[in-house]
Amino acid sequence: MTLPIVNWWRRARKRKFIRFGAPFLVLVVAGSFGLKEFSSIRYQFRKSEMITPEEAEKYGVKMKREKITIESEYESLQKMNLDTWQNVRGPRPWEDSKKIQDEQRQVSSKQS
Repeated sequence: MTLPIVNWWRRARKRKFIRFGAPFLVLVVAGSFGLKEFSSIRYQFRKSEMITPEEAEKYGVKMKREKITIESEYESLQKMNLDTWQNVRGPRPWEDSKKIQDEQRQVSSKQS
């Protein structure tokens, strides 16, 4: 004589939902809770405070003090001569980069 739970388990193992559907549903539900934890870590660290330059110098980190604006970058671009540029080909993966650079230097010295 077998117990009713054992009989139920034997019958349940033969059903496709118990064998495949229930583990899949458990995986989906547990996965959503796991993703919730990972995404909360992302937003938790986003709210952290920024370090001021004074605090960074206290720890020995030197930060740039100058602010770069669009106007200052535009002025530096105006000072550059953008009309006389030269297209330089980089080496292919199978080529020796030192050899290609030496060839380019020789060609550019001949043109000068």
